[in-house]
Amino acid sequence: MTEFTPIASLLGGAMIGLSAVLLMLWEGRIAGISGIASGLLPPYRDDAFPSRFGFVLGLTAAPLLLMVTGAEITQTVSSNVPVMIAAGLLVGFGSVYGNGCTSGHGVCGLSRLSRRSMVATATFMASAFVTVFLVRHVI
Repeated sequence: MTEFTPIASLLGGAMIGLSAVLLMLWEGRIAGISGIASGLLPPYRDDAFPSRFGFVLGLTAAPLLLMVTGAEITQTVSSNVPVMIAAGLLVGFGSVYGNGCTSGHGVCGLSRLSRRSMVATATFMASAFVTVFLVRHVI
């Protein structure tokens, strides 16, 4: 079971929202992780490589810095390699096909009242609900 953590969740959500606002303010870019990460791979589309690299570095460094403070971080990931490969390919395909990911559509798009983002977010959330139900009760 997942533990209910309203304070940590609220703080995490506020930090995500703040980072999205700051990226839009300073760089004029949407904080879509799939777009930022794909911009790190050749062919490079723009001159924003340093800011993209810094954003991804911040995402990966944050849990490491938290661990330095002594906080315990637990993350459960399946040990079923074929399932993980399939999941990664489906998420990658979905973010390319949907022109964005949960952060781009779910955080930035919804806050801008984008209809396309509303449809995308409803679609991936419904898919997530079905997947969790199937994994917990059927498979």
